[in-house]
Amino acid sequence: MRIALSQITTGPVPEHNLGLLREQTRRAAESGARVVVFPEAAMACFGTPLAPLAEPLDGPWATEVRRIAADSGLVVVAGMFTPAPGGKVTNTLLATGPGVEAAYDKIHLYDAFGFAESDTVAPGAKVVTIDVDGIRIGLATCYDVRFPELFRAHADAGAVLTLLPASWGAGPGKREQWDLLIRARALDATLWLAAVDQADPAASGTPTTSKAPTGIGRSALVGPDGTVRRQLDEGPGLLVADVDIDEVDAVRRAVPVLANRRL
Repeated sequence: MRIALSQITTGPVPEHNLGLLREQTRRAAESGARVVVFPEAAMACFGTPLAPLAEPLDGPWATEVRRIAADSGLVVVAGMFTPAPGGKVTNTLLATGPGVEAAYDKIHLYDAFGFAESDTVAPGAKVVTIDVDGIRIGLATCYDVRFPELFRAHADAGAVLTLLPASWGAGPGKREQWDLLIRARALDATLWLAAVDQADPAASGTPTTSKAPTGIGRSALVGPDGTVRRQLDEGPGLLVADVDIDEVDAVRRAVPVLANRRL
């Protein structure tokens, strides 16, 4: 399966960000990709008041993403915000395209490093996978990467690839943690991991003083053996790569950590 990882910097205006998704999806389709993955907060960047712009899954923003997917013939995965009780929102991944319609609500909220996502965001509770051309794919978001049990749940559900859109917070040691965690989650669930971060705003020419997590780049495709196969730098880019599904079986035979579990 050929997939495209779109590392962009989104701004506070959802309609403008749709233009980025449309252009990047067109490029992904021209490259022969079957799936294009955008970062968390593709609808609008963190640091923006989220409740006023949140829309339901049948609202205009998601409807336009469906149109982009239909026009391109690709499955599109993108982060958006949907309304939740109590004036909060849900941090949602929309996955849509030919034969695919699903949504994953981020389970683990980023209450760390002085940021409290739970102040404005309600947590999800359901593990979600999708099937594309008979290949099962798990969905996860950003801070979820610190919780290996979710990625093993994907593997237990039959997934051989997990998509991890993110808007990773900057700071001392955060780049090293990102690189370590995405490799660890691929390795301990023995599946492919496509980690798609927001580009660093400074590298995109739109520096910000916001303390919100707005991305550091470094999107990567990691193999089921934990090795990084392809990786972008900090700035905007489109990473297109082929995922060898058969490699998952080979790695799981060699290192059967899933079968050998005792807890």
